[in-house]
Amino acid sequence: MTIDELNRRYGAPGRIVFRTGFAGYPEVVLANKFGTAEIALLGANVLSYRPTGHSPVIFRPEKRDYNRGESLHGGIPVCWPQFGKLAIEGMSAHGFARVMPFEVRGTVYSEDMTEITLGLKSSPDTKALWPHDFDLEYKVSVSMKLNLKLTTKNTGAEPFEFTAGFHPYFLVRERNQVTVRGLDGCSYVDARDMTDHVLSGDLAMSSEADHVFTLKVEPKHEFALLDPGLRRAVAMVSTGGGSAVVWNPGPVAKLSDCSDDDWRRFVCVEPVTAWPKAVAPLAPGESHVLMAAIQSTAEE
Repeated sequence: MTIDELNRRYGAPGRIVFRTGFAGYPEVVLANKFGTAEIALLGANVLSYRPTGHSPVIFRPEKRDYNRGESLHGGIPVCWPQFGKLAIEGMSAHGFARVMPFEVRGTVYSEDMTEITLGLKSSPDTKALWPHDFDLEYKVSVSMKLNLKLTTKNTGAEPFEFTAGFHPYFLVRERNQVTVRGLDGCSYVDARDMTDHVLSGDLAMSSEADHVFTLKVEPKHEFALLDPGLRRAVAMVSTGGGSAVVWNPGPVAKLSDCSDDDWRRFVCVEPVTAWPKAVAPLAPGESHVLMAAIQSTAEE
């Protein structure tokens, strides 16, 4: 659809607006009294989230040149049908959904909520990368929080294994001052050297990290990113996942779409279904839901 067609069918003036954006692909702006979010239809990447009266919550690099097959180190990429690179042999890291165009399936809004539903389903393009039939549906809404709901459905005749995750790049003033709360007592693997550890207390982001945590068995898990530089806490609640990754590459990483010191400006706290393998195969007709809700509050 063209931008005009998207706005006629799914737009709402002042609430849901489509425009040409990221890499020349359509993007949509969701807005209401609680805040705004921008989502690229390419990869369904939430490029920004700004609650009313607050500074931006999400880091986004200043990337000028972008090709569809590349990933973006910013926003909230959707990692699917694998998180990382160990679940499905031969597949690129974090899967293919983040570089695929999503279709718009619907929009709704009320006084307190603005929402878009995006979708990606199996096609010859996806089957060249992964041989399974699926339907992936992604709902993004702005209310008092930014709400993310990713539903994986097996539409084929055979079970398949997958992993999925949200990869939010949280904007911070200075990484070395940031603390991540909510992982006390959790075991984790340091993915840089594959060593096992147990976290005691809060996680101080005083150095680079690639820590994969096994979450305690609960219906939901709560995290908080404390940033004294911006005088705020970013809270996140997730369900549907048994793992979480805390990542920052530090100064040694050379990310093609980032400047040399951008690593100081973000910390990733990532809800994941499982790592490195799926917990169990998804049977034909079954669905799995991964959800997260993000809220920014001022620190006292």
